[in-house]
Amino acid sequence: MTFADADKVHEILSRDFADNPAPVIDLMGAQGASPFHILLATILSARTRDACTAKVVREKLFPAVRSWDDIRRISIARLDELVTPVGFHRQKAEAIKKIPDALDSMFGGKIPETVDELCKLPGVGRKTANLVVAVAFKKPAVCVDVHVHRICNRLGLVRTNTPAETEIALRAGLPKRLWRTWNAIFVSHGQRVCRPRGPLCRSCGISRFCDFAKRG
Repeated sequence: MTFADADKVHEILSRDFADNPAPVIDLMGAQGASPFHILLATILSARTRDACTAKVVREKLFPAVRSWDDIRRISIARLDELVTPVGFHRQKAEAIKKIPDALDSMFGGKIPETVDELCKLPGVGRKTANLVVAVAFKKPAVCVDVHVHRICNRLGLVRTNTPAETEIALRAGLPKRLWRTWNAIFVSHGQRVCRPRGPLCRSCGISRFCDFAKRG
């Protein structure tokens, strides 16, 4: 695959995406969740299955925490309890606890809308920042998680060793109009079809573009 094929691949995966469950963060965005909720859910979703993240935020965290003032008042122990069993829940609870003061000191209490500014917040890396920009603020951002990194390399679209390198390559070659939705459709595809092990190449709608499928 080359970047000249990006529009067609995006079109095919977008149709497939519409017929299947969306990743939890994108679903929240489609349902009109606030930047506050999307930021917290995105932090919790790192290295955690969608079903677990969705259950934690909907049944435990969000009923108890509705604002940054709630985060300030709640104890670390209680916050940790609310975000268990997501992966690395203690570290994430500690990071979330620090965010209100960080927002006040750096951004006047408001969640920033750029990737570089979001990365200054506790617990926020580039993947989280890009996803928040794209989903919460509807701005162009290339979020690269393990699915996007794996599939783009399998396709032959990039030749990279890390998600950070993949982000740089996609920002350089991918049409900007495709940035915001690229992550969602590739995550959905990676969870169901282009799996880490045993990818379903024979039933893949974009196999004709894929170097990995052609080698198989």
